Amino acid sequence: MKRHYTSIISNIFGKFASKEFPRFIQNIINRLYVKLMGLDMSEFDNPTNYKSLNALFTRELKKPRVIDRDRRVIISPVDALVTDFGKIVNGKAYQIKGMEYSICKLFGEYHHKSIKYLEGGCFVNLYLSPKDYHRYHSPDRVKIKSITHIVGKLYPVNFPLLRNKKELFIENERVIIECRDEKRNRFIMVLVGALNVGKMVITFEKNIETNISTAISKHYKYRDLWLDKGELFGWFEMGSTILLFSQKDTIKYNLKINQKVKFAEPIGEKI
Repeated sequence: MKRHYTSIISNIFGKFASKEFPRFIQNIINRLYVKLMGLDMSEFDNPTNYKSLNALFTRELKKPRVIDRDRRVIISPVDALVTDFGKIVNGKAYQIKGMEYSICKLFGEYHHKSIKYLEGGCFVNLYLSPKDYHRYHSPDRVKIKSITHIVGKLYPVNFPLLRNKKELFIENERVIIECRDEKRNRFIMVLVGALNVGKMVITFEKNIETNISTAISKHYKYRDLWLDKGELFGWFEMGSTILLFSQKDTIKYNLKINQKVKFAEPIGEKI
């Protein structure tokens, strides 16, 4: 398969970011990145303690954030910007106001049965900038039913592209995670790749490798795999986007467009 130029660029950047330079040079790289991107490192280790730029990207919290254990509360899975959210109508969601797309196309061939359950439900778009904490966690206690990796391009998912490129999320590489909550309601999370995202790591499925030379999509099913609320299940190696889709009359989100949210903050309640 001939690789798209966005994948080639991202692969090259990924190799640079993963390289461990001599300590003196690496310290300069890390400090420059923190300064240029305006990273808030108050919850993390000293920038000079990360052996590569990728280690800095995928940094873990030094102190765990407090998770609200109320079963009605849905928390943000990431530190991100809410670029859009709303109701799913006629099988359509929005990458940003005025730019609709088909969730059937987004999900691919393995998740068609869920489309009817999501009609009238909600979608939420969470954009992680390069300066954000890049790890993602479960927003609720959920049972993982299946996961699908769909090969695609790696266009940027910033505002200029969201406003001007139709079906951006559908063209980009993505990972679809289909879940059920404790009441068996459907809940789907989609991890969207983007330029310079060398990898999207899934901790519970090592067979999924993103941004590699392949045209083959992969699909895996699970019988009894649960994620607790707040549990880590992977990370972006650079910023990108997570899309949340919930079944009708199951979640009421308390969000505003362009609102900044942080992992572990309440963003909605079960109905």
